[in-house]
Amino acid sequence: MTTSRPPVAQQRVAIAILLIAGIASITSPSACAQVLPSDPASRCAIAPSKIAGWFDAGAVSLDGSVKPANSLAFPDQPNCPFYEWSEQMFLWLNSPTPAGGGGRIFNSSAFFDVLPLDQSGARALVTHATAGVRLQVRNSQVGPNNLPIIFDKAGRMLEVQPPQFGPNGARLVALAPGKAAEIGTMQLAKNGKPLFFDLQGKKISPNFALSGTKALTVDTHPFVPVRKFMVGDRAVFLDQFGNIVDVEQGQAGGDSVLMSQQGSLVYYGIHVNDVFAYFATGTKNGSIVPTPTKFPTMQTELDKVTAFAQQQGKALANPEALAVEVKTAWVEATGLDTSKYVTTTATIPTYDTSDAAHTTWTPVGTKSALLAMVGMHVVGSANGHPEMIWATFEHVGNTPAAAYSYVNAANQMIAVPQDAAGLWLFSASGSTGPFNVEHMSFVAPNIVGSNGNTISPSDTLRWKAWGAASDHAPNPIAGSSAISNSEIISSNNSVIGLLLPGDVRRNYVMTGATWTIFGAGPTATNQVGTSQLANTTMETYQQSSNSLNDPGMNCFACHKTNTVSVSKIFRALSPLPLAASPAKAP
Repeated sequence: MTTSRPPVAQQRVAIAILLIAGIASITSPSACAQVLPSDPASRCAIAPSKIAGWFDAGAVSLDGSVKPANSLAFPDQPNCPFYEWSEQMFLWLNSPTPAGGGGRIFNSSAFFDVLPLDQSGARALVTHATAGVRLQVRNSQVGPNNLPIIFDKAGRMLEVQPPQFGPNGARLVALAPGKAAEIGTMQLAKNGKPLFFDLQGKKISPNFALSGTKALTVDTHPFVPVRKFMVGDRAVFLDQFGNIVDVEQGQAGGDSVLMSQQGSLVYYGIHVNDVFAYFATGTKNGSIVPTPTKFPTMQTELDKVTAFAQQQGKALANPEALAVEVKTAWVEATGLDTSKYVTTTATIPTYDTSDAAHTTWTPVGTKSALLAMVGMHVVGSANGHPEMIWATFEHVGNTPAAAYSYVNAANQMIAVPQDAAGLWLFSASGSTGPFNVEHMSFVAPNIVGSNGNTISPSDTLRWKAWGAASDHAPNPIAGSSAISNSEIISSNNSVIGLLLPGDVRRNYVMTGATWTIFGAGPTATNQVGTSQLANTTMETYQQSSNSLNDPGMNCFACHKTNTVSVSKIFRALSPLPLAASPAKAP
């Protein structure tokens, strides 16, 4: 066994050559590309004939239309079919719309945009024709109780309780039953304990057990509530006993805002397919009976959704895809080679950036802009998996990767060192860190500097390069992180190696997919696949370190159920308006 890299895998070229299976390459002159080893063990290689069969034309074609994976017929056999499902769904979602509509399937008439929460805490489903594409900068990672999350250094997920404010607009805390005070200032004593003072400068002793703490549970899983306070420009988190919680470096409360090295904010959208939208509507308004508690995975469950949609005059476009949810991340396309990106025109918020201190941007309106996609979460239900399959994709030019290992075709363990050389969208060339430290956050309605930083780009690293830690097994099926990495790399090589030069989808890589054993509700031991999965454009600051002692971030840390609550948007969705008062779908 050797730990050296083969010469072909050592190449780091500033003009960005991506080696794919030894037979194809792509370039991205606007950014350095992630280099994939060309010689992994072909553990999850996908047969060319299978990939060709994904295309509507029966053969690989330039920017050709791809069929969705048949989620009803999903074989539910680990691990490779899950990665194949993910790759096919990504190609389908990013296929051109029928009849050359100029868009992609995920923003076609078969999908709905999910609007941000309104003042009542609800989300609306709208078509592109109704509202156009509207994106937001806030990327709030929320836990099972829909509260922003952070992680402490022991890897526990903590949900940040919303603050309460008094009549003077200052933070309100309880002192005793029936007695409260507004905080004027907060300091840290020499022993590190927090000190609170009221608006008159008098020292007070908050009783956090009385400060509006609500029970944080979902599907019997308890979570630790914390509160965020600011000491100068430093975020401090206190538990229910008033003790300071030692959090992972760089976290400032879950409402992070990301900026590219070129100065573009990152914008986010959420989209669901028609199966998801009509399933949610029929479930919420009682039209589908009995009321479903899980997303459809079988034909009998899909039939009820199809019948309800037909009652509304809607024919589902690709019902065999089952329920699909997509989250996308975008930057402004100015200065990028748009031939290397999926692009869209969208309405984005604009800000007054004239603050000389570069610590506060205030909103001033919106504008229409051409955007380039940098990340995509692909989530969908499938036969045997109501908890959904969770896959994620990134542009090859996003970020460098931390060190990882893989197994090559000669069954040798190959170590790939961390290397930040080159040009990246979300990291300075050659940066040595610190990585993944939040520079700014959304504090409604403004963007403000955080962690003592001005509003500026941060340096991002993909800690778990292919969804597995560097030093222990991600799941009992793959057996080791190196084997797991080889599965993902070989899957990527199969797909990208067959796509034709000029196909924009060649510039995106799957960094992993995760699910649970037999579709059960997630636990600490049944999350499999690449079970330490994060996307650097969406979970940027929730990534944890690449260490054996760190349990790591994963989709199911927040989506901790196999009921409809696994979707963070489901509970807040408002039903679609009905065309008539339909009979209940049998």
